Amino acid sequence: FIMKISARNQLKGVVKSVTEGAVNGIVTIEIAEEKQISATISMSSIKELGLAEGKEAYAIIKSTEVMIADSTQKISARNQLNGKVVSVEEGVVNGIVKVEIAPGVTVSSTISMSAIKELGISAGKEVTAVAKATSVMIGIA
Repeated sequence: FIMKISARNQLKGVVKSVTEGAVNGIVTIEIAEEKQISATISMSSIKELGLAEGKEAYAIIKSTEVMIADSTQKISARNQLNGKVVSVEEGVVNGIVKVEIAPGVTVSSTISMSAIKELGISAGKEVTAVAKATSVMIGIA
C-alpha cells in the first residue's frame, strides 16, 4: 500500500551501514554521492523493516527538526548537510528554507523569521542543514 505522510523531508537512498546496539542501532543511508544521513532507531524497528546494507529506504525528517547553520559547526549532531539555499518562504513567525544538498535533492527547514534575518539567509547562500540522528525516521516502500 502507499502511505503519504506530512513530513517534508522524505529522502530516498540506499542503506550504507547498520550498526547494531543492545537497544538501538544507527542506520546510515546514502541519499546522493557523498551525502549520507544517519538515524538512531530501535533494534526492533531495524529488524521489522529488514534494514541491511544495500536495501532501498527513506530518511524522513520533519522540517521543524532541521536547523540551519551558516557554516559547518563542531556539534554532536551527526547529520550536517552542506548546500545552497534555493528558496525562502517567509511567514509572519516562521519561514521555510529549502536547501539543495545535492543535484535535485533538497532539505526543508522550518525556522523562525528572526533566525532567517540574523543569519542573512537568502537564495544562493551556502548553509548547512543540521539534524540529530534521533530526529530521523526510516521508512521503506
